[in-house]
Amino acid sequence: MVQKNDGMNYAPKSACAQKVVQPGEFCFAALALDHGHIYGQCNGLTEAGGELVAVYDPDPEKVAAFVKQFPQARVASSESEILEDERIHMVAAAAIPNQRGPLGCKVLRHGKHYFTDKCPFTTLDQLEEARAVVAETGKKYAVYFSERLHVESAMHAGDLIAQDVIGRPIQVIGLGPHRLNAPSRPEWFFKHEQYGGILCDIGSHQIEQFLFYTGNTQASVQSAKVGNFNNPEYPELEDFGDVCVIGGNGATGYHRVDWFTPDGLRTWGDGRTIIMGTRGYIELRKYLDVGVSSQGDWVIVVNEHGEQRYNVAGKVGYPFFGQLIRDCLDGTELAMTQDHAFKAAELCLIAQRDAVYLHR
Repeated sequence: MVQKNDGMNYAPKSACAQKVVQPGEFCFAALALDHGHIYGQCNGLTEAGGELVAVYDPDPEKVAAFVKQFPQARVASSESEILEDERIHMVAAAAIPNQRGPLGCKVLRHGKHYFTDKCPFTTLDQLEEARAVVAETGKKYAVYFSERLHVESAMHAGDLIAQDVIGRPIQVIGLGPHRLNAPSRPEWFFKHEQYGGILCDIGSHQIEQFLFYTGNTQASVQSAKVGNFNNPEYPELEDFGDVCVIGGNGATGYHRVDWFTPDGLRTWGDGRTIIMGTRGYIELRKYLDVGVSSQGDWVIVVNEHGEQRYNVAGKVGYPFFGQLIRDCLDGTELAMTQDHAFKAAELCLIAQRDAVYLHR
């Protein structure tokens, strides 16, 4: 069963995964096990046929826990051992957020693709360096935006939009509540320089989904707000944030993220997305249907043909990972374009930089 009480350790497994490569055709390694999302990243790649050949982190306890889950991974003696291994096509990493950009540039300059947990950067300077290194090396700087890529209802929504089920998408409302569970969090989680701020961090999921669902390659931040309403013992934490954006094609988005999930909820957050189109709308109840069902991946569609409500858990899978592997091998951009990943990161960084502080 997927761990759904704590979002930091949310690591889905697919019921319908398909391998896109033969054994040994695509080898990858894991570095920097600072966030539990590394398990989801590695689950997705291995289910698509990737071969996890090595792992390194300076913390032996993190490595021991990782190898228990992925016993096929050889424990490397250093980061350099992985970076210099010519068999390895990609490095998957979930470093402390402010270290993700520098690590990614190092990986790319060693001739490997990089697959990082979100947020991919904590400063605009890091983003600009990564853009330059991608252009220099031709390698991919891929980002694990798990709230779309590892959620079947969210993936299905993209298919519905492509099928013109609701017409042209003109607004996206994204709600990303999370459970704080402060005692389980590492020290860096509460240090603004290291985690980057709430809009930079978990807000990155929402901006990425807005761009994807509305088909935008450009957008601007209209307003952003952050605050710390209920955690004075962690003065650098932001426990609330929201942002309004306008896409280049006129579509709008409102997105709220927070650390206020009540203890009584059965999952780490009642994540929802509402996509309004010119002929109808889609609502996603991603992780449960509150008060009704603990199963996630509920899809509600309303258009000129009527009302539909159905569940897609175990039926859609997570095609991003196989597409990413093939992109690395074939030089394509089926999983996600580099421009899309970087534009989502850029908008989050701008929102964070320009946000009005509501409460301290």
